[in-house]
Amino acid sequence: MPKPSPGDEQPQRPTGAEAAAGRPRDCGEEGPRASASPPQDRSVSELQEISDEIYKLTLAHEIVLNGDFKLQMVNFSPFSLENRVKETLHKAFWDSLKEQISASPPDYTQAIQLLQEIKEALLSLLLPRHNQLRSQIEEALDVELIRQEAEHGALDIRGLTTYILDTMAMLCAPVRDEDVQGLQSLSDPAQLLREIFRVLDLMKTDMLNFSIQSLRPHLQDHSIQYEQKKFQELIDKLPNSLDHTTEWLREAAAEASASLSGSQPHSAALQGAVGGSTALPSLTSVLNQGYMNLLCWEPGQKEYPETLLMDQARLQEVQAQVNQLSVTAAVLLVTSGMCGSALFGSPGFVARLKLVTKVLSEGLSCTRCEEALQDISDQVLQEVSRALSQLGYPALTSDKCASLKGQIKSIADKGNAVRRVIEQRIHLFLSHFISPDGWNSQKDFPKGLDAIQEELQEVGRRFRSVIHHNRQVFGPCYLGILKKVLFPEAEPESDAGTGSF
Repeated sequence: MPKPSPGDEQPQRPTGAEAAAGRPRDCGEEGPRASASPPQDRSVSELQEISDEIYKLTLAHEIVLNGDFKLQMVNFSPFSLENRVKETLHKAFWDSLKEQISASPPDYTQAIQLLQEIKEALLSLLLPRHNQLRSQIEEALDVELIRQEAEHGALDIRGLTTYILDTMAMLCAPVRDEDVQGLQSLSDPAQLLREIFRVLDLMKTDMLNFSIQSLRPHLQDHSIQYEQKKFQELIDKLPNSLDHTTEWLREAAAEASASLSGSQPHSAALQGAVGGSTALPSLTSVLNQGYMNLLCWEPGQKEYPETLLMDQARLQEVQAQVNQLSVTAAVLLVTSGMCGSALFGSPGFVARLKLVTKVLSEGLSCTRCEEALQDISDQVLQEVSRALSQLGYPALTSDKCASLKGQIKSIADKGNAVRRVIEQRIHLFLSHFISPDGWNSQKDFPKGLDAIQEELQEVGRRFRSVIHHNRQVFGPCYLGILKKVLFPEAEPESDAGTGSF
């Protein structure tokens, strides 16, 4: 029976783009006309090669943007089909090994193969300077010598495993000391070998993460050029891969044009801009509009732009945090209007309301927004009543209580005036925050958002980090696409009316 991979688990690949491509200098020339190209049949090997390239690119991108990124071990759910199949196969394999070692005379054929794999695993953990230790491992785990000892009944399995454990103790990270020490008490050779593979897999993951930490500064210095080069290679292999990016920028251009022309519908505004009857939006304003539209993205209704797929999870998290902050600020504003500044100035009151709102609005979705705000209104009223009592103020009348709860619950409606104003101010702040020249002035912070200033600035920094990197990598690509969108009849080399990012 073939041996399952040692240690039961494999490092998990990071989530990210399944398909993404971009041409650093001229990918925009392909985007709008991609549909004219017929689909190409590709071999399995070609598809695998593309998949591997996307994985490498995604991994490098994740390492650069996520300072906490680490490879993790895959752990299937205990009741999943995958876990049951894995456990069944592994149990059959290790039970068979135990029978072979316990036979009279013992059959060490499979055990010797495992010792060879352990030797290779130990050698893979060595650094280039570990020349002496490398020689020692080669000598102590000489598989040919071990095979001869087994044939003559002189194989000392316990002695070999003791050497292996001592070597693992030297090579492992401090966090694995307890795991290695725990192996010392195992007396069953088959169980000991199984556990050695488990801990070795953990040590190999530790080594990979150490390598990632060491590689991160180098990747950060060269990530822009690397990603542009890799996307250039991918777009050459996937020529029809920027349709969603083109549509995303087309919609952003229409909205930016409409904002310049007042009340014109978006599509009409764009047609007017292209025809020259109204002012064109700047390329930067169009791109910023596109980025801001990502904070209002409706899952499942439209496909995400290909050039942002690697950051989709990060941007969706920012979107969720923006929605949560909008609700929090709206709740605080409504409560402040009802209760007055004296109550809001009491120590810890605003912090308690923020905490209550944050906890109850975690993972807020349209389907449960009304229910969550019902719970928030109940908790806010309790906090208000408690604070009024502690400060010696009279309690709210029943009419005011009902009014406060009703106003808070009405925030669930996206058309709610308070929520709409708060969202507009947050989006305005973030749009300036991600613009190339930035927005760092404290005095320009939007009114009504003071209570969430710290949280909003942190969200803004995270948003700006992703957008800044994306703009650097794909700015030339977006420029090419927007020329086609805004100037469909212009000469290919013409830069009339356009700047750069």
